[in-house]
Formats: sequence, structure tokens, C-alpha cells
Amino acid sequence: DTALGKPREVFRLPTDLTACDNRLCASIHFTSSTWVTLSDGTGRLYLIGTGERGNGASEKWEIVFNEELGNPFIIIHSISLLKAEEHSIATLLLRIEKEELAMKGSGFYVSLEWVTISKKYEDNKKYEMAKCNILRGKSVPHYAAIEPDGNGLMIVSYKSFTFVQAGQDLEESKDENMSEEIKEPLYYWQQTEDDLTVTIQLPEDCTKEDIQIQFLPDSVNIVLKGQRFLEGNLFSSIDHESSTWIIKENNSLEISLMKKNEGMTWPELVVGDKQGEFIRDSAQCAAIAERLMHLTSDELNPNPDKDKPPCNAQELEECDIFFEENFSLCRFDGNTLKTTHV
Repeated sequence: DTALGKPREVFRLPTDLTACDNRLCASIHFTSSTWVTLSDGTGRLYLIGTGERGNGASEKWEIVFNEELGNPFIIIHSISLLKAEEHSIATLLLRIEKEELAMKGSGFYVSLEWVTISKKYEDNKKYEMAKCNILRGKSVPHYAAIEPDGNGLMIVSYKSFTFVQAGQDLEESKDENMSEEIKEPLYYWQQTEDDLTVTIQLPEDCTKEDIQIQFLPDSVNIVLKGQRFLEGNLFSSIDHESSTWIIKENNSLEISLMKKNEGMTWPELVVGDKQGEFIRDSAQCAAIAERLMHLTSDELNPNPDKDKPPCNAQELEECDIFFEENFSLCRFDGNTLKTTHV
């Protein structure tokens, strides 16, 4: 029962790709036992009904959706969603896009497109694109997948990803990204398990009377010299009665926010605000390393002949290799398009 049968052709791309200069290798993802998503490498996405594969039948694959989606991409994941009123295929596409207006960095960014193709059972219409959400980042993710129920997206990456607002013009987004790169951060912030510290460089001649700060359980409002400096909902709740602020000798404002949920790591300070820069606390990194110390040894394989020989590095799978750089696992909610876990 392990013998391979004679191969048979079940599908052939309907177009000649040799004339396309800017193309990638074709990519395919087996969405379910009866569905396949396919990229031809030129920017066209195919949704294909295969019938029940593996039953020995020589059924030809049928294209039910075929659409040009812009620049070439590869498919990294897809799922099939069966609901009472409709059938949907959610797929995740990856592109490397050129950032024309970039002033520094590689000049490229990574685009992840979460595309949903649907068809209602009661209609005689064909499968159509129902939704397309775009995330952007500065590194190719180590792992990215849509949750089985289609309600969220998991990404493991070195650089963080953010959703592009629905309807946002791509050129406007590039302009905003460029301006963000050129500007100095409006504030710096860091955190421990118990609190957060926000540091703001004050304008010249700014006195204590020029500073107005309002702490609320879920938000903060900072006004400097009559101008609103920072306002918005915090990522999580704080103990607003215990939160304080002080002017430092270097003419900076230091704000201390006490976490309501101690131990929770905040991926951002103010929800949706990109004007600040997070600073990793070296003491916090050292504390984490100390906590993990009992899992390690001071010696590299001190007794290789004990019990079992050491593993052969050449036989390690990719998943067994530690990444040299720090990376994070984030979950994005499919409805709010916000980070829910990090």
C-alpha cells in the first residue's frame, strides 16, 4: 500500500508564463481535502476544487476563482471555512514590496495580505473576494498562519507587523511611514512587570505649571503649554491613583504608570499610537535570563558519552535551530485588526 501509482496530470496553468519577466516560482497550498489555493507567480490567485483527493479517482481540478491581485506573491497559508450560509476560503499571501520613498533601511517592506474568498449557498453567483486586509512589516515572518476558525492571525517575526487601515491610500501610507522614520520619537517608554515609565523631552522654558496630566483607569491625557501632547486609550488598565509624574534635571518629564494587571507585557503604550519608541530594559532582560538559568548548563555537553551521544548538528531540522535574533509571537484579531496577544 506504500507503492506509488503512475502519475497523472490533474491541472495545468491556463496561461503561458514565459512572457512574464517579473515573476516568482509558483506556490500551492492544500487548503483541505477538496480545495487548493495556487499562485502562478505573476500575481494571479487561483482557487481550485479538486474533489476528494486520494480516493484513486482521476478527477480533473476545476478553477472556481481566478483573479489578478497585483504584484507577484507566494501563498503561505490557507483554510476552508464552512458556515450555514456560505463557504469561504481564507488565504495568506506574502509579497516583498519596494518602498520608493524610504530614506533609510533596505528600501523594501513585507506585505501580508489576508484574503477571504466566499460564495453564499443560496446564490448562483461565483466565488468572489469578500475581504482583503493588509499587514506591513520590515522582516519576513518566521511563521504566519490563520487560525482554524478564521477569527485571528498568528505571526512569529523579528520585526513587528501592523495593519494598514481599510481604504488607506498606499501612497499616503508611504508618506506617513517616511515621515515617521525621519522624525524623532515623541516619547520613549519602557516597562517592568509592575509599571511603565514614559520619558518626554520638555520644550524650553516649560515649567511645572505648563504641564497638565490626567490619569484615568484606561486612558491618559497629557497637555504641555496648552497644546495636547498625547491622548488616547492605554493598552491595558492602570492604577490611576498611584500613577505619578516628575520633572527631571535634564529637563525631561518622567511619568510612572502602575499596571493594574501585574506581569502583563504591553506591546504598545497608547493603542494605535506610533509616535513613541519602546526601550528594552537591560535589567529586565537579565532577570529573564536568570529565570531561565536553571534550564541551561555552564558547560557545552559536559559528558557526551552518558546515556546517549550528542546530536549531529547536520541532522537538526530547521525547527530545532534557535534564531540568533529576538523575535515575538503576536495574535491579530480578524474583526478589530488589533493585536490581542504578544
